[in-house]
Amino acid sequence: MKKITAFILILLASTTVLPQTKLTLDECYTKARNNYPLIKQKEYIARSGEFSVSNVWKNYLPQITISGQATYQSDVTALPISLPGIKIDPLSKDQSKVVADVSQTIWDGGVMSAQAGIQKAGAEAEDQKIEIELLKVKDRINQIYFGILLIDEQLLQNELVKRDLNTSMVKLKGAYEYGTATSTNVDLLKAELLKADQRLIELKSSKKSYIEMLGMLINEPLDESLHLEIPAAQNYSGITGINRPELKLYSSQKNVIESQNTLAVSKILPKASLFFQGGYGKPTLNMLKNNFDWFYVAGAKLSWSLSNLYTYQNESEIVELNRKSVDAQRETFLLNTNLSLKQQLNEIEKLEELIKIDKNLMEIRTSVKNAALAQLENGVITSSDFIRELNAEDQARKNLSIHAIQLLLVQQNYKLTSGN
Repeated sequence: MKKITAFILILLASTTVLPQTKLTLDECYTKARNNYPLIKQKEYIARSGEFSVSNVWKNYLPQITISGQATYQSDVTALPISLPGIKIDPLSKDQSKVVADVSQTIWDGGVMSAQAGIQKAGAEAEDQKIEIELLKVKDRINQIYFGILLIDEQLLQNELVKRDLNTSMVKLKGAYEYGTATSTNVDLLKAELLKADQRLIELKSSKKSYIEMLGMLINEPLDESLHLEIPAAQNYSGITGINRPELKLYSSQKNVIESQNTLAVSKILPKASLFFQGGYGKPTLNMLKNNFDWFYVAGAKLSWSLSNLYTYQNESEIVELNRKSVDAQRETFLLNTNLSLKQQLNEIEKLEELIKIDKNLMEIRTSVKNAALAQLENGVITSSDFIRELNAEDQARKNLSIHAIQLLLVQQNYKLTSGN
C-alpha cells in the first residue's frame, strides 16, 4: 500500500511540472527581427521602389493628350482681293475643335534610365537604414540574453552557498548538543542562510524582469521555466573584414549620386520623338474650308535644350562634393568600427587570462573552505571565520562565472560589430 501511495504522489508531482521552454541566441535574433514593427517597413519600401521605377519606365509608353476648345474671335483671315466670278465665303468667327496629341519617345538622352537608377538606389538606401535599426535589436537581445545567463549562474552559486551552510549547520548543531560549539556560532550560520534567501528573492525578481523583456521582444509568453542555451565560443580566425549594413547604405547612397550625375549629363543631350495629332473641328488645316472636318498631322521631332548647359558645371560640382561626403562618412565609420573591434579583441584576451586565474583561485578557495569546515566542526575556528572563507569561495566562483558570461557577450558583440 505504501508503494502504491508513493507511486501516486510521484505521478501527481510529475504532472504539475511545467514544460521547459528552450531557446538559442540565434532563435531569439530571428524571432525578435520578425516581431519588430519596423520590419514591416522593409516590404513597404521594396514595393514603393518597384512602383516608382515602373512609373519612370512608363514614360516610354505613348503619351496621349486629348484637348478641346471653342472660341469666338473679333476677326478672321480673309483674302484682301476679290476675283471675278469666284466667291469665297469668309471664315466663321466662332471656331471649335477636339484634338488628340500622341507622342512617342525614341531617345531621351538617358533621362529615364538615370531616374530609374535614382529610385532604385534610393529604395536600397532606405532598406539598409532599416537593417541598421534591426542591428540595434540584436544588441538589445544580447544584453538581455546574457543577463539571464548571468543570473542563472548566480542562482546556481546561491544554491551552492545554501547547501554548504546547511551542511555546516547540521554538523554545528551536533557539536552544539555536545557542548563543543556555542549558540552564537549556530545563529551566525542561520543569519547567513537568511541572507542567501534574500539574495534568492532578488535574483528571481531580476530574472523575471529580464524574461518578460525577452518575451516582449520575441512576442512569446515566457516564464521561469525558460532555459537558454549557452552559445558556443566564437572562432575569430575565420572572420575577416567588416560586413555591416552601414557599408551597404553608403554604397547605395553613392549609386544615387552616380545616377544623379548621369541625369545631369542626360539633360544636355538631344531628344528625339515621334508625334501624331488628329482631331475634328472648324476650320481644319485648310483655312479656306469653313466646314467641320477631320484632320491630322504626323512627324518626327528633334529637340536640344542648350539652357541646361548653364547649370551643368554646378551640378557636377555638387555631385562630386556629395560623393566625397559619402566617402568621408564611410571612412569615419570604418575607423570607429575597427577601433571598437580592436578594443573588443583586447577585452576578449583580458577575460581569457582572468578566467584562467579565476579557475586556479576557485580551487584554492574551495580547498581553504573545506579545511575551514573541518576546523569549525572541531571547534578550532568560529562560525565567523568559516563564513569568511565561504564568502571568499563564493566570490571566486562569482568572478569566474561573471567573467565567463562576459567573455561570451564580448564575443557575440565582436561578431555583431563586424557584421559576420
